[in-house]
Amino acid sequence: MSNVFLLRIESPIGRIELVGDDDHLVALTIEDADGLLPHDGEPERPNPILEQARDQLAEYFAGTRTDFDVPVQPAGGSEFQRAVWSELSRLHWGEATSYGALAAAIGKPGSGRAIGGAVGANPIPIIIGCHRVLASDGRVTGYSGGKGVSTKLWLLGHEQIGFAA
Repeated sequence: MSNVFLLRIESPIGRIELVGDDDHLVALTIEDADGLLPHDGEPERPNPILEQARDQLAEYFAGTRTDFDVPVQPAGGSEFQRAVWSELSRLHWGEATSYGALAAAIGKPGSGRAIGGAVGANPIPIIIGCHRVLASDGRVTGYSGGKGVSTKLWLLGHEQIGFAA
């Protein structure tokens, strides 16, 4: 990454921090329960990619955008994690999947627990829709972004994705 760019936005689920390089969005973080973001002490350095992501997220939260086309390149991750994130990126607005279905889709049936870890490590939530993954019985089992399950419930409700209680 030659240059690192940073932009923060307000959203219905809390502040969001966008990090990018010259050509891609590489990370998106939703503020945690304490209202903190990883780079709060640093000044913003926007660029056209982050401004595009900001605009698309604003449209998503307004309910007028159902897919994203901002270029992404998730920071870090193992080959396994990247395979999971790639499969997640195929999910569209209002679609859900299960950990087991994700495991089967990447050719690793029976690896649901490892899939859960990879989903939780997704560096670009919302745009790579990790909130769309439910247990095989449709239950919400957890969420590592923002304020946890309450953030996931908001995103599922926003996209009108049903889930089991």
